[in-house]
Amino acid sequence: MNRLLQSMLLALAMSLTFSGAAHAADAAKKAAAPAASASASAKTELLDINSASKKELSGLPKIGDVRSDAIIKGRPYNGKDDLLNKKIIPEDVYNGIKDMIIAKQKPKADKKK
Repeated sequence: MNRLLQSMLLALAMSLTFSGAAHAADAAKKAAAPAASASASAKTELLDINSASKKELSGLPKIGDVRSDAIIKGRPYNGKDDLLNKKIIPEDVYNGIKDMIIAKQKPKADKKK
């Protein structure tokens, strides 16, 4: 009888341990989900080359002060590929930043008659 009781207690302890570990793993996954979505939204925050400051542009890979000045001088851009079309930056640099930038257009003012 004593062995039966010990076996039952051992089984109960193991069951609680495994269920606790599974619960902890679930909690960790749930806690990580908001952090992942926050970093995903940070990644989707694109830098507008039509309005970004020199400092913001300089923060892009392979874009320093000289290229930032060239980007600012070439404004406005109809699309981000204008950086290539207008020969503002070389293709390898563009390929490194194209997923980080956007060229937003200013809304056109309504003409009143």
